[in-house]
Amino acid sequence: MVQAIIFDLDGTLVQTEKLKAQAYAIAVQKIRNLAQPDARAIDAYKEALGSGRDVASRHVMDKLNLEKELRPLMPQYRASEPAAVLTEIRTGIYHQMIADPGVIARHRWTYTLELLRIARENRCRIALATMSHLNDTLFILRALDIDRAFDVVVTAEDVVHTKPDPEIYQVAARKLDVPPGDCLVIEDSPNGVQSATAAGMKVIAFATPFTFEGLHSKRISQILKDVMIAHHPEEIIELAHNYLINNPPNQETN
Repeated sequence: MVQAIIFDLDGTLVQTEKLKAQAYAIAVQKIRNLAQPDARAIDAYKEALGSGRDVASRHVMDKLNLEKELRPLMPQYRASEPAAVLTEIRTGIYHQMIADPGVIARHRWTYTLELLRIARENRCRIALATMSHLNDTLFILRALDIDRAFDVVVTAEDVVHTKPDPEIYQVAARKLDVPPGDCLVIEDSPNGVQSATAAGMKVIAFATPFTFEGLHSKRISQILKDVMIAHHPEEIIELAHNYLINNPPNQETN
């Protein structure tokens, strides 16, 4: 049975992954004084989706061989490592992009409110498990007008290990006081899917334009055997609805 539904945030409820990827491309443009944003940074970021900004920045730095340009900038940004410089630059650009809450609202997936409605209608507890930091998370939730929709919110500050480690979903289940096996997770990234399945949860994965290739890679093919994959927003609604019908919550405990 399903007692709780746990949502990822970036890429799952709102298309902020696209904005973050663009911010990395612009950051590399700025660092290397390029004529235009570096599209290779977008591809590198895709490979680290869901893992948290520090891990993502290290990955982008390594893939694009940025360390020699970043290291001299460490004192200016008071950074402890070269990748932290990239994180600071990218984060600043991203925050400029989303300064207008309307930008976030325009990037909301169309199914977001419907999924939350279905969860409440089925008397499921609702949690958010995101590797974004708390301030960014709250800003996005308020911009989407869903900041009161969740019983539990777990962010990067609440865990030591990033996705694909299962810690963030284990923490969410513990705070919900729901067994992991009774949790349904809505995710979009390969790292997020691995995290949730490793925590012993059932997963619906949304193959977005940013995560389609990763979710169909041989690297995680074994994990995906038991994962429901949606390729269109309306499929997520259908999969969630059908799964709840076949695994109804225990009404006495909700």
